Amino acid sequence: MAKEQKYYQESVSPIEFVKNDFKGNLRSVNWNVINDEKDLEVWNRITQNFWLPEKISVSNDLPSWRSLSAEWQQLVTRTFTGLTLLDTVQATVGDVAQIEHSLTDHEQVIYSNFAFMVGVHARSYGTIFSTLCSSEQIEEAHEWVVKTESLQKRAKALIPYYAGTDPLKSKVAAALMPGFLLYGGFYLPFYLSSRAKLPNTSDIVRLILRDKVIHNYYSGYKYQKKVAKLSVEKQAEMKEFVFKLLYELIDLETAYLKELYAGFDIADDAIRFSVYNAGKFLQNLGYDSPFSEEETRIEPEIFNQLSARADENHDFFSGNGSSYVMGVSVETEDEDWEF
Repeated sequence: MAKEQKYYQESVSPIEFVKNDFKGNLRSVNWNVINDEKDLEVWNRITQNFWLPEKISVSNDLPSWRSLSAEWQQLVTRTFTGLTLLDTVQATVGDVAQIEHSLTDHEQVIYSNFAFMVGVHARSYGTIFSTLCSSEQIEEAHEWVVKTESLQKRAKALIPYYAGTDPLKSKVAAALMPGFLLYGGFYLPFYLSSRAKLPNTSDIVRLILRDKVIHNYYSGYKYQKKVAKLSVEKQAEMKEFVFKLLYELIDLETAYLKELYAGFDIADDAIRFSVYNAGKFLQNLGYDSPFSEEETRIEPEIFNQLSARADENHDFFSGNGSSYVMGVSVETEDEDWEF
């Protein structure tokens, strides 16, 4: 609820206008009145973190790419195409579905930003493909995505909740995609980068991961805000729903990763990496992780890859690496240059 502005009480946001049978006077989002400080904090973070894949020199990975066997090249291409599918779902269905369930006008535009950035993530994999892969490899991977049932099942699993009428379940689904479902695919570039393979490509994935962490955190925060207003019985019901859905997705993810990584001896490690992040997802929703240390054990070299500056391959001044922030201009005086 906004701070007692009369105009606010007598108007509706554009999405409310649509939901209200096109009735009411429209209002614009007012960034000078913040109803939830977390909205402004997250907006500032996501705009400071803005990036585009064209700024990363993926072409520097060509020698490394050519050193990989045809089997490993196919695995990388298929893995990234699978990630592209999930980002396509999130950008076109998942995040935009959150707009109508928003608690504030600012939350609405934040989710529109999320949808755009997830579109950038999907585009990023296309940048990698166009730089490293042949047209035949790209076509094969997209055909594989359409025909691989284990991938299709996990990509479709959250859509009914996005498109459903329960705002809380939709919010859980919005947090699950960036909070859990992508990490089995993220494992591969980090595995390769820790072995000095495709380091620039891994820089792009780290940038994507940096965004996903914020998206998951924000959806979890908004979920907790809504759950806190429920009865004890309804809170227990939602907790049961969250855990049930997560375990269903873990089963789907396990089946997919075993199929994807068959013959490469990394499936079990990728599954543990996914389960580790499933625990983090639960914590973002306000729940304790039930997973054991053994279930979430990750190799030190993979943990090292999660650092924003891990194996950074771009200069920090031009802002072309996974740890850069956008430059800020400051007015100077003559005395500033007197050393």
